[in-house]
Amino acid sequence: MKIRVLSRADLQKALPMSEAIEAVKEAYLQLSTGQATVPLRTPLDIAPYEGLALFMPAYLTSSDELGLKVVSVFPRNPSRGLPIIHALVALFDAATGQPQAVVDGTYLTALRTGAASGAATDLLAHQDAQLVAIFGAGVQGRTQLEAVCHVRDIVKVKVYDLVPQKAEEYVSEMRGRGHPIPKDITVARSPREAVEGSDIICTATTSTSPVFADRDLQQGVHINGIGSYTPEMQEIAGETVQRAKVVVDSREACWAEAGDLIIPLEKGLIDREHIYAELGEIIAGSKPGRITPDEMTFFKSVGIAVQDVATASRALKAAERMELGVEVEL
Repeated sequence: MKIRVLSRADLQKALPMSEAIEAVKEAYLQLSTGQATVPLRTPLDIAPYEGLALFMPAYLTSSDELGLKVVSVFPRNPSRGLPIIHALVALFDAATGQPQAVVDGTYLTALRTGAASGAATDLLAHQDAQLVAIFGAGVQGRTQLEAVCHVRDIVKVKVYDLVPQKAEEYVSEMRGRGHPIPKDITVARSPREAVEGSDIICTATTSTSPVFADRDLQQGVHINGIGSYTPEMQEIAGETVQRAKVVVDSREACWAEAGDLIIPLEKGLIDREHIYAELGEIIAGSKPGRITPDEMTFFKSVGIAVQDVATASRALKAAERMELGVEVEL
């Protein structure tokens, strides 16, 4: 039995961001129309190292795709010169259970998370949105910008990070990426400066408190919140959540894991009916996206295994055609 091993470099060739966005849209569609089996992810605390391991299986019945992601989140890693997140994705033949591939889940996680915000931005942000604010100058912040620039004609970007040097490095790198990312990318000196005038805001941090003030937002802004993935984490102020049209990747997962929603719920600012829709419902056409120019939209994602399986499966098909990766005999 042979399986194909796909590295980061293989994935970059096999799955461009535009393809990843389409794969994620299809995954969300299946999730919200009852065509996917996705248990809540199983967390495992690694207390001595302040780490967390997550086990995330999914079966997409319509596309017949089966897989599992194992991801670790170790906040101390930067001091060791390592990324905070490591991951692997395993794919299986849904008809036989035979292993098909092992994929670099670290890069895939960043790619599919960016693609999720790209899909949400495509459906919820103003068509003429031009100015983006990025909170968090890490790997996720990079794919957030890449994805948004694939669905809107962005002309200016402001990035804010608690470590100014990281923001400077982000600007230097992202300016050199070329189309569709604009060259007008600057470091914001404060959260207020970052959000001032912004049409789209992406938050990709590990914060446990809001990263910007509700009062600083302009009307009609669209927010992608992807950093709060535990009940204790929070990037978006409760007042912002309270007045926003809230769209999620999964109601079940967000009410179990998203501090951005759980904390306002516990404070009585919102109730469980405050979630307007899952993104898959909007993709399916059962609910409209943005209705008025002035409404604030907030996409909250905690990350769902269907994203990993769908993007990894699409990458595998392309890799087979392009003869990418390494085949290993078990």
